[in-house]
Amino acid sequence: MTANKAVTYASAGVDVEAGDRAVELMKDAVKATHTAGVVGGVGGFAGLFDLSVLKDYRKPYLATSTDGVGTKVAIAQALDIHHTIGHDLVGMVVDDIVVTGARPLFMTDYIATGKVVPERVADIVRGIAEGCSLAGTALVGGETAEHPGLLAEGEYDVAGAATGIVEADELLGPERVREGDVLIAMASSGIHSNGYSLVRKVINVAGWGLERQVDELGRTLGEELLEPTRIYTADCLDLIEAFPVNGEDGQTGSGIRGFSHVTGGGLSANLARVLPRGTVGLVDRSSWEIPAIFRLVGELGSVPQADLERTLNLGVGMIAVVDPSVADAAVERLNKRGLPSWVLGTVEADTGAYQSNADYVQGAKGVDGGAAVLLGNYA
Repeated sequence: MTANKAVTYASAGVDVEAGDRAVELMKDAVKATHTAGVVGGVGGFAGLFDLSVLKDYRKPYLATSTDGVGTKVAIAQALDIHHTIGHDLVGMVVDDIVVTGARPLFMTDYIATGKVVPERVADIVRGIAEGCSLAGTALVGGETAEHPGLLAEGEYDVAGAATGIVEADELLGPERVREGDVLIAMASSGIHSNGYSLVRKVINVAGWGLERQVDELGRTLGEELLEPTRIYTADCLDLIEAFPVNGEDGQTGSGIRGFSHVTGGGLSANLARVLPRGTVGLVDRSSWEIPAIFRLVGELGSVPQADLERTLNLGVGMIAVVDPSVADAAVERLNKRGLPSWVLGTVEADTGAYQSNADYVQGAKGVDGGAAVLLGNYA
């Protein structure tokens, strides 16, 4: 029997030393996110968090969420720019947690790649750490996996998970929402991290390159498409603090009722899932102008308006549902924090008057709750 050449892990395409170098390059950025509750340093088998720092909670609920950034990573890979994807990942995860009223405590990440390039992995994780810092969330651990043969050398995907905490009697949700409540829009920073399969298809069919300078955008197409997802956690928590969820009697007060994170499915589908059955969110299209990138995608691909609205955020990344008595003050507060915001619409009883409207959405994403409908024309 002829002896075969020795097969090693390295010859199979996995470079353990490269992974170690990546950890060295990223660990200072990770440490910078650590809060008082984090136990231990970087490199352990598991991230540890000391729950005794939460001892003053009366009846705490834990909230958890996991997500990725979808095919936006293909844009980052094509441009060889990797430090912004981390912001996208954090935003997609922690802003799903804050809609419950929970404060995200810690996060972990997972990166799968065809070949570990330490500098590239470190760029991705630095971006995640920056995003965590913006959200006030500790990055307590992660994993980088090298998958040769499954992914090409320049390919990677990212995912993350986070855990937050909220008092049981301060949990936000549809049960708090009332007829007459006001919807407040918080501007998106761009496409965020949803709908890139549509966007990439449009630009490919049009034959546009990512390096193309686009006057309407004031920069290249690639720069626009890589604009990081805006992270709303700190702004939402500030609103909750300024306009308490509960009144003095412990019941729903004149404050924040809930939030809707506008991600996959667009504005209507995500708004409907945070409203109670029997109500409808009436969204006034004339309250805002669709940003240039969304108009460009629609025109370039002849994408029907309904399809755009079901796929992209169209300039609204987060919605707050608030008591009408605090609506103006909430808008003013958000704008003072540098987050463009405006009154988007209202919550009304669903009498059936809008159910024949083609834009009417009810029971979205498996939630048999309220409804939402977009009315009028965009500004």
